[in-house]
Amino acid sequence: MSLSFAEYLVTDDLTILLGLIAATVFLVNNLYKPQPLVHPILLGRQSDVGRARNPGESAVYRNYSTGLMGRFPIRPAKDVHIILDFLRSETEGPRTLWKTKIANNVLQDRIAAVGTGLLRLAKLKPAESTVLLLLNDGIEFVLTDLALATHSIVSYTLAQATLLSAVLDSHSPSAIVTHGFMLPALLELIYDSGDRNQQHTIILVDDASPQAIASSASNINILRFADIEREGVRVQKILSPVPKPSDVYTISFYEGQNGLIQGAQLTHENMTAGVAAIHALLPASHVFSTLDTIASAHNLGAAFGRAIAYTALYEGTSFATLASSQVYSASEEVSNVHKDVKDLAGCMSYPIPFPTVLFVKPDHLRSATKEILKHAAKASLLYRFGWRHKLAGVTDGFLTRESLWDRMLFDTARAKVLGNISATARAVIVSGGTIEASLMTPARIAFSVPVINCLSHPLVTAPVLASHAFDLQDFTLDKTNVSVEFPAHTGPPGVNVEVKLVGVDDEAVESGSDPVGVMLVRGPPVAKLVNVEGYVEVPPTNDDEGWTGLGIRARMQTNGSMVELID
Repeated sequence: MSLSFAEYLVTDDLTILLGLIAATVFLVNNLYKPQPLVHPILLGRQSDVGRARNPGESAVYRNYSTGLMGRFPIRPAKDVHIILDFLRSETEGPRTLWKTKIANNVLQDRIAAVGTGLLRLAKLKPAESTVLLLLNDGIEFVLTDLALATHSIVSYTLAQATLLSAVLDSHSPSAIVTHGFMLPALLELIYDSGDRNQQHTIILVDDASPQAIASSASNINILRFADIEREGVRVQKILSPVPKPSDVYTISFYEGQNGLIQGAQLTHENMTAGVAAIHALLPASHVFSTLDTIASAHNLGAAFGRAIAYTALYEGTSFATLASSQVYSASEEVSNVHKDVKDLAGCMSYPIPFPTVLFVKPDHLRSATKEILKHAAKASLLYRFGWRHKLAGVTDGFLTRESLWDRMLFDTARAKVLGNISATARAVIVSGGTIEASLMTPARIAFSVPVINCLSHPLVTAPVLASHAFDLQDFTLDKTNVSVEFPAHTGPPGVNVEVKLVGVDDEAVESGSDPVGVMLVRGPPVAKLVNVEGYVEVPPTNDDEGWTGLGIRARMQTNGSMVELID
């Protein structure tokens, strides 16, 4: 007996319920996908491009948020004119700087005491003397640097310890502030200079061996930093005229790409502009606060590293640097610290709150990403499913650390690799080298927080280029040759610099190809370049327009982001 069509449609309540559930899951999956964290249109036009260009050059590029008619931000707030203004009176609570818990008012008092002690005991003269800072990152560096700036005394810093001999040969500082373990090597360099009659003042921030002190000649005056500060506390503070924003307060020496030793002549305005640009790296919804803790892999002897430290001072955050940032060391083992996960997690040796914003180098990112994903893969057979779901979110422009797969897999892996940092880190900012494009998506999945790729340079206190915090686009392989990888893009120009490329192929640009050439930059964070030999100022590439060449080849992409090219 054949059944009618209506009898085929007869079903029970369970079948109807399962059908409703299936339809609901389908609708939720298609209609309630997480929205991208930033609108795709903004990622398609990240730079404002000049309408005209000169032959052999690209157009001038600016950050889209600045605009062609906008003014560059030169300070993070209207009342910040010099670096001493970073210590805001409205920030009353204490923060921890390396090993020292200190409030701004106490920090200002110590700076004034150190400055007075330097003038009295070290016989420094405001606006005349110079001081060489041979210090690793620490509270003493900040106290000395700001104390010297208070009295318009120019300081010299080194980005690499190997530059010491050349800088001493060409410059004769009024005093040298250094560590006790540096004293024997420093005395040897002074004796090798051959001038036995010149007086030298060396200030030690910690104890030196009695043998080293006893071996010092009569023309060497050795003082202790604690005595300098104690003298400033004991007597009435000495006041000097307030510096102007255009005054040079420090020179950071570094080794250029051509092997020559060069210096970045930094003014107060250079540094305030750098802090303003670093402040703008995080989007408005993720701005710095006094609850943050910044950990940095960049040493304070370099322009960008010092701008990061001064950003922490301005924002009222706690701050510490990684072991790999040390420039000077007493042993070879310490000087060869690897930039890996152990170095990153080692910042917790300081009594600081758990870091929330990490300024790291490419090796830190590679090592941490590899270890986190390796632990996640070993933890569960469901790793491939978790990876696919996290990858789907990143592909859709969405990133979160609160998903089911984070709780099941990645949170545990991050905790094993990074320790307590894994639960508090909310942004990772990478600079100091190129990273491959294929690393960016795995790094974002591993950390599950914004990963910002920057281009920094010893002449610039701010990031020259910086990717958007929520730019999750993946440009992994060269479409013409899938076996060739290229570096990850470093985003558009920073908020207060202009960038252009020279030496470009006009015919290729006119036919629609991306311009490729050597990068020139200008703006308030860009320092003047000086040469260590004879302290001769090196003119900018184009003296009339103020452009400075960085010696970096790059390609400007269609969306306004730039890729550094490695020859």
